[in-house]
Amino acid sequence: MGHCGITSSKTVLVFLNLIFWAAAGILCYVGAYVFITYDDYDHFFEDVYTLIPAVTIIAVGGLLFIIGLIGCCATIRESRYGLAAFVVLLLLVFVTEVAVVVFGYIYRSKVEDEVNHSIQKVYNEYNGTNTDAPSRAIDYVQRQLHCCGIHNYSDWRNTRWFNESRNNSIPVSCCKPNVSNCTGSLAHPGDLYPEGCEALVVKKLKEIIMYVIWAALTFAAIQVFGMLCAFVVLCRRSRDPAYELLMTGGTYA
Repeated sequence: MGHCGITSSKTVLVFLNLIFWAAAGILCYVGAYVFITYDDYDHFFEDVYTLIPAVTIIAVGGLLFIIGLIGCCATIRESRYGLAAFVVLLLLVFVTEVAVVVFGYIYRSKVEDEVNHSIQKVYNEYNGTNTDAPSRAIDYVQRQLHCCGIHNYSDWRNTRWFNESRNNSIPVSCCKPNVSNCTGSLAHPGDLYPEGCEALVVKKLKEIIMYVIWAALTFAAIQVFGMLCAFVVLCRRSRDPAYELLMTGGTYA
C-alpha cells in the first residue's frame, strides 16, 4: 500500500509540474496583456505603480518554469533535497501571488480616482492629429469602448479643440460605426455614441486588474496542492520502508 501511495503521489507531482509549465506561459501572457492594454490607456492612469502586479506576475511565470524543471528532476531522481527546494520555492511563489492579489485589490480601488483626476486633462490636450499621443489615445478609446466625451458627447463643448475649430463638430471617433457620412456634427446627436468614456475606462481598467488577481488566485491554489503532494512524498520517503526497498531494489524478508 505504501509503495502504491508513493507512486501515486509522485505521478500527481510530475503532472503538477507540467501544469506549472503551462501556468508559467499563461501568467506571462496575462502580464504581457496587461502591459499592452495599459499602454493604450496609460494617459488616463498616471500611477505607474499600477503595473507592479503585472510585473510581479511575469516574474512569477518565469520562476514557475524553473520550479517545474526542479520539481520534475527532483521527483524523477527521488531527491529529498530537490523536493525540499521545490517546496520552498513553491511557498515563495505562493506568498508572492498572495501579495499580487493584495496589491491588485489596492490598485483596483484607486482606479476611479486616478481616471477622474486625469481624464479632463487628456481631453483638454486633444488636438485631433495622429502624431499627438493624447489625441490618439482618446480616438482609440472612443472607438474601442463606443463612447464619446467624459460623461457624454456634450463634454466636447468645453474642450480647447472644440472652441478653436468652431464648426460645431466633435471627433469622428464619436460616430457610431453603422452611421454613414458621419462628420461628428452636434446637429445630429443620434449619429454619436451617447455614453461617456470615463465610466467605461474605469470599468476596463478594473477588468484588467481582475485578470491578474484571478490568475494569481487560481495558480496559488494549484501550488498549494503541489506543496501538499511534495510533502507527502518527502514524509513517506523518510518513514515508509517500502520506499527504501523500492530505492535499493530489495524485497521484504
